[in-house]
Amino acid sequence: MSLNDLSHYIGGDLSPSGTGDMQTANGILRGKQRILRRLLTNPGDYIFQLDYGAGLPQYIGQLADIPKITALIRGQILLEDSVAKTPAPVVNVKAINGGVSGGFSVEISYTDASTGEQTSLNFNVSK
Repeated sequence: MSLNDLSHYIGGDLSPSGTGDMQTANGILRGKQRILRRLLTNPGDYIFQLDYGAGLPQYIGQLADIPKITALIRGQILLEDSVAKTPAPVVNVKAINGGVSGGFSVEISYTDASTGEQTSLNFNVSK
C-alpha cells in the first residue's frame, strides 16, 4: 500500500491537482519532500513534536562545521520511513564561498524504502 501526503515543498504553497483536489505526493517524491521538511525545520517549530527537525538554516552565517552538519543530516534522514537503513545513505556537504556565512550545498544518495530504488536529493542551504 502506498502512502500519500499532500504535495508540498517547504517554503512553497499547496497546489491543486487537475481535478481541483489538492495535489498529493507518494513514493520517491513523498520521501524527498519529507526529508527536505525535516532538514530545514528548526527543532521546536512543530508544537506537537518539539524534537522534530535538523534546523540546517541555523548554520548559515557560521563557519561551516562540515563533519557536524554531515552527521546531523545522516542522523535525521534515518528517522524518515522513506529512507532505507541499508545500504546506508551517503551524505556529502560542501561549503559555499569558503564556508563563512555563504552556507553549504548538500548531496544525499539513499535507497527509497518503499520502492527499493536508489535516489538522490541535492539542495543548497544559503541566504
